[in-house]
Amino acid sequence: MDRKRLLKTAVRLLKAEGCPESSEVSILLTDDAGISELNRQYRGEDRATDVLAFPMQGEVLGDVVISAETAKRQADERDKSLDDEIVLLLAHGILHLLGYTDDTDDEAHRMQQRAAEVIGAAAAR
Repeated sequence: MDRKRLLKTAVRLLKAEGCPESSEVSILLTDDAGISELNRQYRGEDRATDVLAFPMQGEVLGDVVISAETAKRQADERDKSLDDEIVLLLAHGILHLLGYTDDTDDEAHRMQQRAAEVIGAAAAR
């Protein structure tokens, strides 16, 4: 994974959403076992997922956890690079930290559109 690309994506999205330059986001890439444990512990769902977001308050916006294993499967299914998929998941996670939700189809579509605007239409889900 291109760490500079992750950083640029995070910075671009935070700026586009009007966040202060001092805003902080933690990014963790893990495997399916790691994200399954977090998903079970914090959401009560005993399964792997692609991305989890843990919001905080203030300048520390929170943590984004991405399963590289799930991202690889999704990238293969979508005929995308692993880097493109991880960037998309990072954007999705940051949007959750900023209060976006995807509980309905409309909300999910709004998140996808916002991510595409910031990271480029080619990476949209």
